[in-house]
Amino acid sequence: MEEETDGSRLRETPRTTLKRLPKRASYDREVINSILDEGFICHVGFAVEGKPFVIPTGYARVEDKLLIHGSQASRMLRSLSEGIEVCVTVTLLDGLVLARSAFHHSMNYRSVVIFGRATPVEDRTAKMSALFALSEHIIRHRWSDVRGPNESELRQTTVLSLPIDEASAKIRTGPPLDDEEDYGMEVWAGVVPLRLVAGRPISDPRLVADVDPPDYVANYDPVKR
Repeated sequence: MEEETDGSRLRETPRTTLKRLPKRASYDREVINSILDEGFICHVGFAVEGKPFVIPTGYARVEDKLLIHGSQASRMLRSLSEGIEVCVTVTLLDGLVLARSAFHHSMNYRSVVIFGRATPVEDRTAKMSALFALSEHIIRHRWSDVRGPNESELRQTTVLSLPIDEASAKIRTGPPLDDEEDYGMEVWAGVVPLRLVAGRPISDPRLVADVDPPDYVANYDPVKR
């Protein structure tokens, strides 16, 4: 039986309840949203005619929905548009956890798993809004500088909407957890932090002369965007 909860915490279901290391689980909507908002790529798992597929693709979150982007020719998106159940995952890697024993090496991470049934965004206005959200998720303010999609490009693009109703987060933080007898070993142990960092912008060789990168490009931070 699913437990009752308010809108700030998702209900646990048999598919979202963590069996292994349940203390790392979170069903808090704000925690789940923050992980989704920081990521760029999701992996969509589904089955077609009994054959399993996992496909990486871009996404964006708008309120309590995940928008999944792809080509009209994509087998995945054509299949999902028919209402196939999916499992979507997003993972952020925060550090390498180096223990005193090989067995206890690990990683610090934040991940989200979402289950549900995706539906196509077909209304033209809603589709344009979804594409705007996908653009803003990657890099804010870019949409207003570029040419928008024309009718042909809209027809070639599929956007699916997946409700974030059945989901959970799993998070690991902190130092390695070694066996007590190993703490006296003269072996370095700790965490190597990792984060995504933007490099210096590289201009297109066919760029019109005297066009400098806008501020949102020159000072882009993939984490704080």
